[in-house]
Amino acid sequence: MATTTEPQAVPATDTLLNEKVASLTVSDDATPAGSSDNSEKTSEVAPGPAVVAPELSSKPVATETPKDDEVFKLPIAHPLDTCKPGSPPEPTAEQQKKYDTVLAAVEAWTEIPDTAKGTSKAPLTDEERMWLTRNCLLRYLRATKWAPNEAITRLQATLTWRREFGIYDKITAEHTAPENETGKQVIIGYDINGRPCLYQDPSKQNTQESERQVHHLVYLLERAIDIMPPGQETLALVINFANSSRKTSPSMAMSRNVLNILQTYYPERLGRALISQLPMIISMFFKVITPFIDPLTREKIRFNEPYTSNIPPSQLLKSWGGEANFEYEHDVYWPALDAFAKQRKEAFRERWIARGKKIGDDEWILKGGSPQ
Repeated sequence: MATTTEPQAVPATDTLLNEKVASLTVSDDATPAGSSDNSEKTSEVAPGPAVVAPELSSKPVATETPKDDEVFKLPIAHPLDTCKPGSPPEPTAEQQKKYDTVLAAVEAWTEIPDTAKGTSKAPLTDEERMWLTRNCLLRYLRATKWAPNEAITRLQATLTWRREFGIYDKITAEHTAPENETGKQVIIGYDINGRPCLYQDPSKQNTQESERQVHHLVYLLERAIDIMPPGQETLALVINFANSSRKTSPSMAMSRNVLNILQTYYPERLGRALISQLPMIISMFFKVITPFIDPLTREKIRFNEPYTSNIPPSQLLKSWGGEANFEYEHDVYWPALDAFAKQRKEAFRERWIARGKKIGDDEWILKGGSPQ
């Protein structure tokens, strides 16, 4: 059985960061600090040709769960070993037939439109074929209430949108970096179900409303997906409106645009949204946009619920009531997040290549989980 061999990260300290000590990396297959050797599923690559380990970053890219007294400036590598994803139920026999219909249709695609207008087409790229996992197809089927034709249409529309929006070439760390100089959004830690936590602090808004603000959010959504552990398909959105104002909050037009992107092109990706300390004006704002939110999405939103009910204190930011003493330093965190996500994505890609570059492959295995 072929496995990747990658060095495991060690907790980063201020000294390591300040001195820019090299060669600290995190593997998809690394066991979280303090985790049990008797875990339910191990991180092991599926049988097949030997997988070439991706080139590793020369800088620290993530830290294990920080200690109470540790000031850290990097993403956190793993959820706690007690925080397990809740997987969607396996398809019924009837649902499996519908999945087979969608898979056959997608496998037959040779090219797709480059733009929503459909004036030109181009062959599917490996990146796009890799995106079309079994889990992806099932997410779209669940989102369309198991309507195969609608799921097929939405899958192709999403691939076209990803091309036109620039997911693979335009939405980069460099392009979106100016939006995050204040640390207004960060991916830090995992919730009680192993979901990556994307924090948003509207009071730290540092730019004028623009398309790049939307690019910035999409960039972070993509990075959260990259670092999801095996078995996890959703993220946790954590928003605190303390000290925010109407000026720092998005307009109705911007909010509807973002909501449309999330619901149309990222179905079944929101696991939990924790929203707190809404001022009156923001509360009224949410009441206005609520009719535009899908009912299933609304069920995942919690207002003013204690963060510690959903996020382990050791991985919850201290400034948000937890124990993780995180300090945002843009020149450290931003490139580290990008390197961390790229490393996970490259390991995913190498497994996909080793298994035959198939449409409909299993994300559990591609993310580093052991074959069932």
